[in-house]
Amino acid sequence: MPVQYKDYYQSLGVPRTATDDEIKKAFRKLARQYHPDVAKDKKKSEEKFKEINEAYEVLGDPAKRKQYDELGADWKSGSEFRPPPGFGHESGGQPFRGGRGMSPEDFETHFGGTGFSDFFEQIFGGTRRGPAGFGQSRGPSGGDFAERGADIEGDIMVTLDEALRGSVREVNVRHPVGRTVKTETHQVKVPPGVTEGQKLRLAGRGSPGANGGTAGDLYLRVRLAKHPEFDVDGHNLIHELELAPWEAVLGAEISVPTLDGPVKIKISAGTQSGQKLRVRSRGLPLREGTRGDLMIVTKIIVPAKVSDAEKKLWEHLALESKFDPRD
Repeated sequence: MPVQYKDYYQSLGVPRTATDDEIKKAFRKLARQYHPDVAKDKKKSEEKFKEINEAYEVLGDPAKRKQYDELGADWKSGSEFRPPPGFGHESGGQPFRGGRGMSPEDFETHFGGTGFSDFFEQIFGGTRRGPAGFGQSRGPSGGDFAERGADIEGDIMVTLDEALRGSVREVNVRHPVGRTVKTETHQVKVPPGVTEGQKLRLAGRGSPGANGGTAGDLYLRVRLAKHPEFDVDGHNLIHELELAPWEAVLGAEISVPTLDGPVKIKISAGTQSGQKLRVRSRGLPLREGTRGDLMIVTKIIVPAKVSDAEKKLWEHLALESKFDPRD
């Protein structure tokens, strides 16, 4: 089934030659602009935020970016796209092999409401986990075998706020039934504390069985949405805090973001670049009711340009200071 090609480089406003650091900076700038928590037009910003999250989900991952780049640069954004046969299987995607004289497209399953586009699903998303017929048993007639329906697996984008507080999401699944396409809508409970790669199981919501067989299951694999302020390490959040040289040398009290709102932390005099500070219980929930931590990683930023007056002060400091970083 053809879908619209997504130009992820265009979504982030970077060239195809952009470095990993340039891609990260472009995402953070856009994410801070369109994050639903800060944007005035929340509906419009939500769609834009999903777009840039999906783009960074691919371009921010070296393996996914390499796979995406293999499609070539000749595709035009918005044009119809159909992946080449077998494309992406080397990186983990497994084609579903049906049978009964039907083409592969007759077995395609598509998702809506997961936070990912159809284009992403076709290239990086879910596949059926196993063929119909797994675990056969006698049907009601006694003559035919009942066939269990295939399990279906897809991705669902979960924001850090949802991972913190939990949510209920409406997800649409379009899958073939015979020669027709059936659309089902499911209420998916996202529990607090979900982690990257965790699978949410909806029993009996996969493909229907045949000859009285039971339906397969639906599995939604959690993909934590990228955030402009935080990276995720298990249940801990990581925030890179940029410091001016004088803040690192003299110490300072600085406001840092958390998922619960900003908090102030103390920067000790003599703080080094790359030093880690811990803000306890400001991460994501753990099963036992506690929370992970927020880890602050300091990064000292030197001004790229200075005024003549500032230059004189730096020159004076260089003459007065006995500090030698190579000693």
